[in-house]
Amino acid sequence: MDQISLFDREMPQPLAAKLRPGSLEEYVGQSHLLGKGKVLRKLIEQDQVSSMIFWGPPGVGKTTLARIIANKTKSSFIDFSAVTSGIKEIRTVMEQAEKNRQYGVRTILFVDEIHRFNKAQQDAFLPFVEKGSIILIGATTENPSFEINSALLSRCKVFVLQALTTQEIKELLSHALTDARGFGNQTVHIDDETLEMIAVFANGDARNALSTLEMVVLNGEMDAEGAVTVTKETLEQCTMRKSLLYDKKGEEHYNLISALHKSMRNSDPDAAVYWLARMLEAGEDPLYVARRVVRFASEDVGLADPRALQIAVAAYQACHFLGMPECNVHLTQAVVYVALAPKSNAMEVSYNEAKEDAVKDLAEPVPLVIRNGVTGLMRDLEYGKGYQYAHDTEEKLTNMQCLPDALLGREYYRPAGMGEEEALKKRLAQIKAWKKAHAAQTGEPL
Repeated sequence: MDQISLFDREMPQPLAAKLRPGSLEEYVGQSHLLGKGKVLRKLIEQDQVSSMIFWGPPGVGKTTLARIIANKTKSSFIDFSAVTSGIKEIRTVMEQAEKNRQYGVRTILFVDEIHRFNKAQQDAFLPFVEKGSIILIGATTENPSFEINSALLSRCKVFVLQALTTQEIKELLSHALTDARGFGNQTVHIDDETLEMIAVFANGDARNALSTLEMVVLNGEMDAEGAVTVTKETLEQCTMRKSLLYDKKGEEHYNLISALHKSMRNSDPDAAVYWLARMLEAGEDPLYVARRVVRFASEDVGLADPRALQIAVAAYQACHFLGMPECNVHLTQAVVYVALAPKSNAMEVSYNEAKEDAVKDLAEPVPLVIRNGVTGLMRDLEYGKGYQYAHDTEEKLTNMQCLPDALLGREYYRPAGMGEEEALKKRLAQIKAWKKAHAAQTGEPL
């Protein structure tokens, strides 16, 4: 009699695996690619898929989409992992694909985490993609421009998959509670606010959200009838996060982002990092915080330190590539940098003053001298007449009028003189002095 090992028993599937969509109708998210009439949806429905790369953060449905294509296509489908496979396995699969081609059968090869393959491994696919033995579908969380060989990438269409919205994740969670494959056969009491918190904590990752839901249901309070109640306390214990006093759409959300912004403006890096941590650990979307830091870099620092904007944008990109928790250090770097940078609100002030005039005087005509006379009629109407090309002058300056007559002499940009803006302030003063002197000599208006 054969002995049965404990490891021989079939392990239960995670909730995310049980609920994996099998069709485009069940698939949630990526409406920019899979909505009615969108290009990727058409290719799948018409069974005309070609080699492609799915690029997006974890848990947005890259593997699921590949499996849906497998269900819709008339091709042989091979699921391949870049984590566990090498050149030998690639060659074996390619040989099978070549045989399929000789029998008139297409092969779709799905490679998960294709960025983990080195150059030699990626090159092994190239001849088979070129001659049509396989249709390659690669999935990656990394920028294909950097991680995929250019020769292979040029033969693939890149589709960018986006993080799911909070509302889309809530739809998935609600479906999991009613579907028989999930908790549809069980009574689960969980309020909408707690579902919202799970969706926020997931940060666009459907797999993360469903795993959290499964954990809180399994750890919920069960009554005598078998009904499970999930409370905020259960969620906090399972996620190791404090959800109290923080609602992504509520007052505390705006209080914390205000505290972060004003701490950076006040050049207080310690307070800024504290408020940053408060937001991230409560489940705030790091991309939201990164966008606010990008705005701050120009609104409150501006040309006093132009590098602040570069660092803020780089932090945003890092958040997009990595997500939480890895991107917390990138946001900290950006927050500390802009907090310590010299401050100038000249960009904000100059635009707002120009906006006020622009809205008030929407019909002010563009001076003829700086209009582009591209046709004979325009030139007859003196478009561009008297235009002075600054590069033709020794000083690279002219006193040509560029503002409308009604706004002549208005000043919008007034450098604060902090940091690098000090040099710009001196330069602007020199330009204005030159123009004033030149105008006095010629009798022309400023």
